[in-house]
Amino acid sequence: MNRADPLPAQADAAILPHAAASAHALEVSNLGKRVALPSGELTILADVGFTIARGDAVAIVGASGSGKSTLLALMAGLDAPSSGRIVLEGEPMSALDEDGRARVRAERVGFVFQSFQLLPSLTALENVMLPLELRGDADAETPARAILARVGLGERLGHYPRQLSGGEQQRVALARAFVTRPSLLFADEPTGNLDTRTGQAIIELLFELNAAAGTTLVLVTHDEHLAQRCHRMLRLDGGRLVQS
Repeated sequence: MNRADPLPAQADAAILPHAAASAHALEVSNLGKRVALPSGELTILADVGFTIARGDAVAIVGASGSGKSTLLALMAGLDAPSSGRIVLEGEPMSALDEDGRARVRAERVGFVFQSFQLLPSLTALENVMLPLELRGDADAETPARAILARVGLGERLGHYPRQLSGGEQQRVALARAFVTRPSLLFADEPTGNLDTRTGQAIIELLFELNAAAGTTLVLVTHDEHLAQRCHRMLRLDGGRLVQS
């Protein structure tokens, strides 16, 4: 696969983002997250606020335990905040119940995780088809085949995750994330389980796909060099935003 080549027509159609009415992809205001422990209340995030423009690429950085992954989970609607407000392309995520947040995720959000999160009983093709099938698309196979070819796995469609290398599994995860044509892509330490060379190849592919699709990218990473490739950097320290 020559990465300088333009996207094939089918693959291009498979990863174009949804239109969005809001000028901002994300608006976060006075966000807080607290959990109760036997020893007392623990504050994970406190008074975090920022906006992310549509099509932007933003890195969230900070030391381990600074609240990066918690912030990502709240923005994506995987968890509910204790206080504050999150608006995802005009949708008030913090005011929605779990069913409402699940609807928004299915329509607009893609995920790439450190641990790949592939279903071991499904082939590469079936893993990528799954989110399309869950939302009721009439044809899940055609776009799934196209995006897998785009990430260099056109000859590995029938392989199960256990038959793929770590880099190949993360390519499947990227294909699954982009096949739904998300408006926003959340990536949580996407190279954390990969060696340096494989991780670099995955990052190049992630940024390539993201640029082609015009998707808003929110990337959690401890890698400062990777963070500097994004348009902006949000730095957390002790659950508070110290740099934007």
